[in-house]
Amino acid sequence: MTRTSSPARPGARARVRKVLLCAALLAVTVQTAAAPASAQGSGRHGSDCVRTARPLGGESREVLGITRKAKADLRLKSVEVKVTRGGREVLTDALGESMTGVPAEPDMHFRAGSVVFSYVGTALLQLVQEGRVRLDDTVERWLPTLPMANRITLRMLATNTTGLHDYVTDPAFLAELEAHPFRHWTPQQLLAYPYSHSFWYEPGTNWSYSHANYLLLIQALEKITGTRIDRFLRERVTGPLGLEDTRNNFTPDIPRPVLHAFTSERGLYEESTFWNPSWTTAPGAVITTHICDLARSARAIGSGELISRRSYRTLLDPGTVGLGHATARCPATVCLPQTEAKHFGLGVIVINGWVLQNPSFSGYAAIQAYLPSDRLAIAVNATKTKDTPDGNMAEVVAQRIAAALAPQAPLALG
Repeated sequence: MTRTSSPARPGARARVRKVLLCAALLAVTVQTAAAPASAQGSGRHGSDCVRTARPLGGESREVLGITRKAKADLRLKSVEVKVTRGGREVLTDALGESMTGVPAEPDMHFRAGSVVFSYVGTALLQLVQEGRVRLDDTVERWLPTLPMANRITLRMLATNTTGLHDYVTDPAFLAELEAHPFRHWTPQQLLAYPYSHSFWYEPGTNWSYSHANYLLLIQALEKITGTRIDRFLRERVTGPLGLEDTRNNFTPDIPRPVLHAFTSERGLYEESTFWNPSWTTAPGAVITTHICDLARSARAIGSGELISRRSYRTLLDPGTVGLGHATARCPATVCLPQTEAKHFGLGVIVINGWVLQNPSFSGYAAIQAYLPSDRLAIAVNATKTKDTPDGNMAEVVAQRIAAALAPQAPLALG
């Protein structure tokens, strides 16, 4: 997610700084719960997402040591981590607390935000393989109310090349979100923000991150398939991969056991676990997961397990490399350079060969990253204390692990 400068007050600026790390980490980087539940509820019985058995081997000890030091350095409340190489577990662990006196556990569920975009991109490529649509089909038949729908294609929505503004950087939206974190948002309410602006550029000619693109792409997929998006992704992605603890929630519910989140976004350190996430994407695609599913997701999406080799090449570069440049209408903070080393693919981010997604909002921060050349998967989720630095600190933990296990391929998020 990108960030633009605005006259927003300090609280809104803080929210911009913290929520815009989901997907546009190319600026400096490319970039749900019943009533609060006891983390020691019945949900843990029978879980296979547990700490790696002791004693630990050399590489496992190294990763645990890196994670412990990072937790202390970054003053994190909790860190969950799972690392695999070639599908073999290196380490699964959880450090710190979910709530005061309640230890964090690997099978605790958290919000996964933009990870769902990698599922949407993969499922779209499956439809292309089957001949049901083409990436360069324009979308007016499915999205007739979208401005310039007859010039915007499925590829443009999936690759953030439409030129639509991002509602998450709109000062008016940020002010409302900050004031009312429990508000439920509809797609129409969210789209009203980008629709109130002219396009940054002619569709397909530049690159800029916008949540509106995936909100609209999901609506198009529901029209194309006649299937609600949560059911479509269960059929196409999470079901085949066995991600039984990755699911959509139509309310702010998070399945038990819950990893609680806290944030200082509004100036006071407060619990944010059950803030309403309806603004993050389309209904049916607001997902929660746990660290074991996140690692499995990293490996499957990052290796193209569910798609053909040709589709996998498109996933990694659907035409974005070479786009992204400032213009008189689009500032350098919005139209970000897409290079071979760092670029947005089709629902994923590619950095020095790593394939990843990096959700960060409402006190939750995570990353799923996969390095195909080493068959190395890293999944990290982190929560904050009042003293945790700004930004997605799960990325920092993952960077340190990557530097130790794959020094030839820096996970250069900054």
